Amino acid sequence: MKALLCKTHGLPETLVVEEVADLEPAAGEVVIGVKAASVNFPDTLIIQNLYQFKPELPFSPGGECAGVVLKVGEGVTSVKPGDSVIAFTGWGAFAEQVCADAGVVIPMPPGVDYNVAASFVMTYGTSYHALKDRGSLQQGETLLVLGASGGVGLAAVEIGKALGARVIAAASTDDKLAVCKAHGADELINYSSENLRERLKSLTDGKGVDVIYDPVGGPFTEQALRSSAWRGRLLVVGFANGEIPRIPLNLTLLKGCSINGVFWGDFVKREPQNNIADLTTLFGWMLDGKLKPRISGSYPLERGGEAIQALMERRVSGKVVINP
Repeated sequence: MKALLCKTHGLPETLVVEEVADLEPAAGEVVIGVKAASVNFPDTLIIQNLYQFKPELPFSPGGECAGVVLKVGEGVTSVKPGDSVIAFTGWGAFAEQVCADAGVVIPMPPGVDYNVAASFVMTYGTSYHALKDRGSLQQGETLLVLGASGGVGLAAVEIGKALGARVIAAASTDDKLAVCKAHGADELINYSSENLRERLKSLTDGKGVDVIYDPVGGPFTEQALRSSAWRGRLLVVGFANGEIPRIPLNLTLLKGCSINGVFWGDFVKREPQNNIADLTTLFGWMLDGKLKPRISGSYPLERGGEAIQALMERRVSGKVVINP
């Protein structure tokens, strides 16, 4: 089979496509023929050895895919060869085959396209866990989404609306904000040309926002926190900006607010039953048309490095996928 390999840590241009041996499942494992694998922010970090998980070289990046079960190991009864499935693998999915623990393999809902299925679990799972569990977002509250046109950002916009919130989307260009509007955002802020704090003060009549969804980091995190309402919640989702902000903790005292970390990958491992319940809700919403994943591009395996580079340069609206 062919695989996109990271043989030395570095930027996407160092990745190479090579022939490697077909995979065989151990007990409790499943080998999947990959139809589509989505590109996520952790893929940009793991190839540079900057992520929490550090696989041994060489390895294939790619933590989320959809495909067809080819083989199952001893003891696996949840799926069988020929089943269409989704898998959250951590890495390894940018290849024609990937081996995954059966516990992270779930059946694909009927009628869902492979590209959509591969782009759904991580972004929507992260955003639902963040907003519903860590942020306790309530109907009628105001949600600010930073980096709102990205994969998790758009998911947060849609989930916020599904939960009954008023959603303010913030992004760096008008084109990106138009995408946010099409996915349900009530208000838009271009933080490249507008003052974030002044606009938030105006849009909330000085009250501030109840929940801040922040996958970006950098200078806008503190500005957003200063614009939170009493008992507001800042959700720390990631640092796509590359800068981890240093927050003056007196702000939490003055606002009576909280800062909550969101680590969906560990949540999946520590609380698998809660994750399954979340995904059941999300798949139901998708089939009802409340959630509409945006796929803005697809790449063959040979151009997988370009797909990761596009995400690193923040040129992606929604998700891009690799089709081995």
